[in-house]
Amino acid sequence: MIRFTKVSKQYTTGTDAALEDVSFHIGRAEFAFLTGHSGAGKTTLLKLMYAAERPTSGDVRVSGFATATLGRDEVPRLRRRLGIVFQDFRLLEDRTAAENVAFALEVTGARADVIPARVARVLDQVGLAMKADAFPRELSGGEQQRVAIARALVNEPPVLLADEPTGNLDERATRGVFQLLCDINAAGTVVVMATHDLDLVRHAGKRTLEMRDGRMVFDSADDATESW
Repeated sequence: MIRFTKVSKQYTTGTDAALEDVSFHIGRAEFAFLTGHSGAGKTTLLKLMYAAERPTSGDVRVSGFATATLGRDEVPRLRRRLGIVFQDFRLLEDRTAAENVAFALEVTGARADVIPARVARVLDQVGLAMKADAFPRELSGGEQQRVAIARALVNEPPVLLADEPTGNLDERATRGVFQLLCDINAAGTVVVMATHDLDLVRHAGKRTLEMRDGRMVFDSADDATESW
């Protein structure tokens, strides 16, 4: 589903490479943590996955698309196969939870008559069926992130990318959002979650990819293979 082969990324404003010679593969239905200190390259890695950035060299393939050579008209096609969740929720403050989720369907051209049922289903999936008419200001941080996850899921993407989705949440909300992501993964969706929460990573028992200064320095899948 996601494959990086000898990928490097150099920004024109910096002297050091943001990524250098990164290679890994995430297969169907996998859950992978992406860890590392601030500036290690996690966000750049995610941006390459959803084609917000292009690699300077190497090959990036996501859900059947080679992102380095995508034409402008092909980028939306890739992103329709991805769900993307950010730390700061990015909800529309003047729209209800249901309207925020519906917006993701509207911009992809879904038929108006199917939108309400799909929105209701995904809000129920994330445990917010009773908050459909609430505005973001009326929701807790954890609830806002669940709305953001529902919005990411409503187009039924095979891959969900989550950039520090629990970074603004307290411990209880973090546990709830993480369990929701695990449930989504158990249903067959690939989940890649960037996080600074090393305690969560240690106790989750999921694959871990660690970045340091733009390089991939640890992959628990490789470590498990060597141990075996």
